[in-house]
Amino acid sequence: MSVLVDVCGMLGAAALLFAYALLSMSKISGDSLSYQLANLLGAIALMVNSAYHFAWPSAVLNLIWSAIGTFALWRVFTARPWRRRYGSRG
Repeated sequence: MSVLVDVCGMLGAAALLFAYALLSMSKISGDSLSYQLANLLGAIALMVNSAYHFAWPSAVLNLIWSAIGTFALWRVFTARPWRRRYGSRG
């Protein structure tokens, strides 16, 4: 189980770093679905890893990061341009 949790943590860290690198190189925008999903999934994976290893400050940080990511995804999905782009009326 420990190896699985460690792999989860490494993949989470990689997701966050990859998303940040793409954002920094202007390959994606901060309000894009791909950026927000990578941030959310990376934070969740790191939260699981941190909690498993009883690293509570990191676990709480990533819990908050996940909440921010969830809110950001909600904003991406409810943004009027996104709905127009994908055919939803409203």
